[in-house]
Amino acid sequence: MSIPNAQTQRGSLNGVDLDQLSATVDAVRNERTAGAVTFAVNGQWEGGFKLRATTGSLTQAGTKDDSRDGKFEMRSDEPAALLGTDSAVSPAEYVLQALAACYTVTLAANAASRGIKLKSYNLMLEADFDLASFLGVAPEEAPGASQIRVAIELDAPGTAREELEALVDAVQQRSPIRDTLIRPVDVVTNLV
Repeated sequence: MSIPNAQTQRGSLNGVDLDQLSATVDAVRNERTAGAVTFAVNGQWEGGFKLRATTGSLTQAGTKDDSRDGKFEMRSDEPAALLGTDSAVSPAEYVLQALAACYTVTLAANAASRGIKLKSYNLMLEADFDLASFLGVAPEEAPGASQIRVAIELDAPGTAREELEALVDAVQQRSPIRDTLIRPVDVVTNLV
C-alpha cells in the first residue's frame, strides 16, 4: 500500500500507530516476501446447516505462527426462512462482515496516513442472492451474489468531501477482501 507522508508522520491517528504502519510499509517495500500472508480456518460440521470454525495458524513471509490456532471461534447457520435454525450468522453475512472489516482496516490506515481524523463512520452492506442455482432449479445460473452494495457514512470534521471521496476510492482499490470478491480467485477443494 502506498502511504503518503507516512515517513514524516509520528504518533497515532484513528487508533492506528503511524510508526508501526510506516515500518510495515518499509518492510514490505524492502522485502516483498514480508507481505506474503496465509490465513487459515478449520471448520467442523455440527449438524443441519451449522458449522463451528476456529482460526488456524497464520503464516507470514514463510514463518508459521501457531498462536492464533484455535484462538477465535466462529459459528454459522442459516436463517429459519432458509431451512436453518437461525442459531448463528449466515455464511452470506460473514462475507459482508469480512468486507466491512477489511474496509475498516483499509479506511483507518489510509485515513491516518493522509492525516484525516475520523470522528466516526458507519458501513451499511447488502448482498443479493438468487437461490435457484443452489437449489438445483437453475443449475446453469451462478449461485453467488449478483451484487454487493456498500454505503459508507464518514464523519471527519474539517475534511473536504473531495478528500473523503479520494479516501473511499483508495479503500476500493486497496481492500484485499474487495479485490478477492471482484476478480476470479482459484479455489482448490480436495477430499482428504
